[in-house]
Amino acid sequence: MTDRLAELSAQGVAVWLDDLSRVRLTSGSLEKLRAEQHVVGVTTNPSIFQKALSDADAYDEQLRDLALQGVTVEEAVRLMTAKDVRWATDIFRPAYDASNGVDGRVSIEVDPRKAHETESTVAEAKTLWWLVDRPNLYIKIPATLAGLPAITQVLGAGISVNVTLIFSVERYQAVIEAFLAGLELAKANGHDLSKIGSVASFFVSRVDSEIDKRLDKIGSEQAKALKGKAAIANARLAYEAYAEVFGGDRWKALAAAGAHPQRPLWASTGTKNPEFLDTIYVEELIAHGTVNTMPEPVIFAYEDHGTTRGDTITGNYGDAHQVFTDLAAIGIDFADVFKVLEEEGVEKFEQSWNELLEGVTKSLKAAASGSKNPSDAA
Repeated sequence: MTDRLAELSAQGVAVWLDDLSRVRLTSGSLEKLRAEQHVVGVTTNPSIFQKALSDADAYDEQLRDLALQGVTVEEAVRLMTAKDVRWATDIFRPAYDASNGVDGRVSIEVDPRKAHETESTVAEAKTLWWLVDRPNLYIKIPATLAGLPAITQVLGAGISVNVTLIFSVERYQAVIEAFLAGLELAKANGHDLSKIGSVASFFVSRVDSEIDKRLDKIGSEQAKALKGKAAIANARLAYEAYAEVFGGDRWKALAAAGAHPQRPLWASTGTKNPEFLDTIYVEELIAHGTVNTMPEPVIFAYEDHGTTRGDTITGNYGDAHQVFTDLAAIGIDFADVFKVLEEEGVEKFEQSWNELLEGVTKSLKAAASGSKNPSDAA
């Protein structure tokens, strides 16, 4: 029987899971994915935790303890999510050790309400790093304009970072600059660069969703022919930018000091259009030194029928540039597309975070009153 995920891994693509919950931890599901599906890392976000913590039963004991301590809802959320992430980092510690610190990473995100506040983001990143207290942790920071200097400062403090919500190649280039500056600062501060890791989470399917919606409005045959092509082209051009910078002299100086490159991570790789192949954002984005973080259904879909054709990125730069030329020619405003996607991305995570706080508030009240039903405390 063909081990398709092993084939994908052999091409230099790290398979990560885009999900985490207490149930997944206690049931052994996460350990099974590591052992049987070649999963070597985990990403989380506010939406994932909002869904996870809506299952109050899984968190009953901890909620009861936190209620008795009288902690604030923000403290409760951080302590519960930190426990899940710490547990997951311990599960993936073998992958971290085996890869010399490259894989085996688990991400926890800063409060999305601080996405436009540099200093608050830095402060929370340091707090989360201390709270989880595991070397294979990533602190997730959004690639907003305020997030860029925060990324540099956090890396400069010796903290590993997952940069999230990247949609455009232009912003990705700014993220790479923030990463390089951060490592240079870390080196100046006396940190061991070999212990600092980073990935840049470049979102994929959401780009097709937004651009295809605009192509439908245009409605021409040219527009129809371009549907489903923007996201893959965009990611391929991001990898082109990555290859150019990480082959340059500035990077070579940091690599000589022990630094690991900031790998491109393909995020949002579940297809949102049912007309698309369910593994398309995996099959078409294969290149050495990348990460693909997948929802569990995509992992199992690839295991069942994914096709690994070797590198599907580096030989297709010309086609990717042509796709963007053609999109511009029919009136797609890329600056507006990426602005909308970033604003929506931050807004969705803020909404999930607020729903999370609301749900945990009710659960804490229920725990304090001795009820197992959060609605009793509403």
